[in-house]
Amino acid sequence: MAVTINDIKKLRDMTGAGLSDCKKALIESDNDITKAMDALKCETDFVAKNEKFVNLAKAILDLAMAQKPANLDELNALQMEGKAVSEQITALSGITGEKMELGAYECLNAPSTVVYNHFNGMLSAAVAFNQENVAEDVAKAIAMQVASMNPIKATREQIPQEVIDEELRMAVDKTRAEQVSKAVENALKKAGFNPYYCATEEHRDEAIRKGYMTEEKVAEALKLMEETAKQKEANMPEQMIQNIAQGRLNKFYQENVLMEQVYEAGENKETVAQFLAAADKDLKAIDLKRVNLNVD
Repeated sequence: MAVTINDIKKLRDMTGAGLSDCKKALIESDNDITKAMDALKCETDFVAKNEKFVNLAKAILDLAMAQKPANLDELNALQMEGKAVSEQITALSGITGEKMELGAYECLNAPSTVVYNHFNGMLSAAVAFNQENVAEDVAKAIAMQVASMNPIKATREQIPQEVIDEELRMAVDKTRAEQVSKAVENALKKAGFNPYYCATEEHRDEAIRKGYMTEEKVAEALKLMEETAKQKEANMPEQMIQNIAQGRLNKFYQENVLMEQVYEAGENKETVAQFLAAADKDLKAIDLKRVNLNVD
């Protein structure tokens, strides 16, 4: 199977490897992207264990801790032994033959923080707490929760309003569509039609072909569906729609907000907030960062 530029770009997006390395891996794996990823991972792991690579990574981390740059651009621009960090990385790339760059940089400021590294350093999670001296096992458990469950924010108040508005809009649209669909289905059943054979053009053709419906009956069903949908849309119970949509928005919070997620290592379906409160009634996670060099 021929290797296409789209295959190469896809593999690069998934691994961060250079284009030529991705092409070579795909050719050698007969365009099997899983095998190609494994081959690239072996090469990357070899570089990541290289002493010069490890030393540079540690030096950059020490520099970041000392200088506390605000973002990745500032970190890349910091001076290290007469060169910018980005230049030091480029120089090492020339030695190892592996294209390298800083993939991510995140910083948290809080009374206490914890970091959890997983997948040989490919996935990292950091959590900030509102108190100092949080018990190590409690803090690590929450960082592992972030690594595993991938919440987008620590609290719902941190979610941008535009995200909330969009989630609510989609919830309202979905609820309206469901109400219309339910009304149409009930009308069809009441009129003696099988909703399955009326749902799509393919199903209607199947009904005609098998003799379950005539073309006249299909036309009658379509007219009934259209009239019912219009009538339902014009008489939608708005308060009920909003209530259902709000319930869906709450589910979004429960799935994506750390403090509202179910604590996955617990046995009683307690939330993260309840787990923390059991350790200290005032303890809260107030921020988080998660970096995954693989693809979620």
